[in-house]
Amino acid sequence: MSDNVKVQVRDLNKSFGSLQVLKDVSFDIGRGEFVCLVGPTGCGKTTFLRLLTKLIEPTSGQILIDGEPADPAKHNLAFVFQEPSAFPWLTVEQNLRYGLEIKKRDKDFIDKQVDSVAKILGLDKCLKAYPHELSVSMEQRVVIGRSFAMNPDLLLMDEPYGQMDIKMRYYLEDQVIQLWKATGSTVLFITHNLEEAVYLAQRILIMTNKPTTIKKIMDVDLPYPRNIADPRFIEIRKEVTDLIKWW
Repeated sequence: MSDNVKVQVRDLNKSFGSLQVLKDVSFDIGRGEFVCLVGPTGCGKTTFLRLLTKLIEPTSGQILIDGEPADPAKHNLAFVFQEPSAFPWLTVEQNLRYGLEIKKRDKDFIDKQVDSVAKILGLDKCLKAYPHELSVSMEQRVVIGRSFAMNPDLLLMDEPYGQMDIKMRYYLEDQVIQLWKATGSTVLFITHNLEEAVYLAQRILIMTNKPTTIKKIMDVDLPYPRNIADPRFIEIRKEVTDLIKWW
């Protein structure tokens, strides 16, 4: 396996009784890469996440991280879901420190990591606040910061901006790109929003309807920050849209 490959998915199949959800899914994610996964509603994206986190086992095939079977007990996996999930009994700072302290990282490292993440996300002025004192978007920033601060082997982001308005989504997307560049994390970002995928990803994995496989892997050959009015951006977005059949 190449040293540049972080995640390998090989011939992944998952059936529930006679219903085949995933069929021969194979792809790689490079170390430090930002990949978006898009596909029709109900195509199996959530099933894939459950396989990755070992909540369920594949019918056949495997998911490898650094050449070993993906295992949350061994690998440092972090998650950001659509619903804000900051720990309500901890302050913003305590939330950001939480995962690193559980991992027993050095205090100086934790201090520097939390300071960097808080500044990028604009949380440095509210470190002593509790989640219930924050807006939904601010609380989601806490969850995103907590996940990136851990420098995870793989960060999974599942529709993390589903409740945000357009302006706030773009703002948070720009912050996530800054965090990703600062930490070097490997990110798999799941979204229904095709414009969001083109705005964020280095590569886009396009899934089919069930039984789900990878229809195409698209490179997004655009520099950051991206301009949604750029003719090349519009061209890529149209190509992705044409590849997805929502019916």
